[in-house]
Amino acid sequence: MSLCGELTAKKYIIFTGTLVLAIVIYLFSCMGGSSSKNMSKPYVVAAQARHTATLIFLHGLGDTGEGWSQIFRQLKLKNIKCICPTAPVIPVTLNGGMQMPSWYDILSLEPQGPEDDAGINAAANSLRKLIVTEEENGISSDNVIVGGFSQGGAIALYTALTHEKPLAGVVGLSTWLPLNKEFPQGLKVNRDIPVFQAHGEHDPLVPIKWGNLTGALVKQMTTKHTFKAYPMMHTSCPEEMEEVRNFLNSLAKD
Repeated sequence: MSLCGELTAKKYIIFTGTLVLAIVIYLFSCMGGSSSKNMSKPYVVAAQARHTATLIFLHGLGDTGEGWSQIFRQLKLKNIKCICPTAPVIPVTLNGGMQMPSWYDILSLEPQGPEDDAGINAAANSLRKLIVTEEENGISSDNVIVGGFSQGGAIALYTALTHEKPLAGVVGLSTWLPLNKEFPQGLKVNRDIPVFQAHGEHDPLVPIKWGNLTGALVKQMTTKHTFKAYPMMHTSCPEEMEEVRNFLNSLAKD
């Protein structure tokens, strides 16, 4: 039996509780709340060998960058440095205004419901600043990969599809494309960007139909889109992460 369906695979599990109040409250209470609205220093995992590419990976709602940094440390990526920032703590409307780490405010569960346009663009700009920092440190934008899980994946997808400089690739796990009414549109820069998208077949929080709709939309705009589904819920699993590792390694130079 595949480990994808097992919540006991602790080595790879990230269960962030996106969009469901009870689960988010549980996660946030486990972490302990912070009142700071500024992003804390990101978790960084060094490349195993020569650093030629950087992955910037954003966590899901109510989570932090620490768990994902541990996963990427276990993947032992040879030439890729991994940066896992933590979102600022803000009130989330859908969860009764409760404050938690969130890349932007979530206003509705409906695919056609209202979205936090300003917050989404602010989060995308924060990700762009991290990309610029890597450029200043000698890693060109076309050697920077952006990715994320759930809400973090939404920001990664949106940023990549609107970025004005070439990027190396995108990883979107159990996610969707925000502000999708603005798409499709002719991408001036990242039409040929490799995109790896994956989703749980039994995801009760971000249903796989959202992933399929997102995949169909992204496929209209890009030429190198891959979509994988796994027998799991709103989480990750060893099979998925092995695919992620292979995808990342295919983008990095020795």
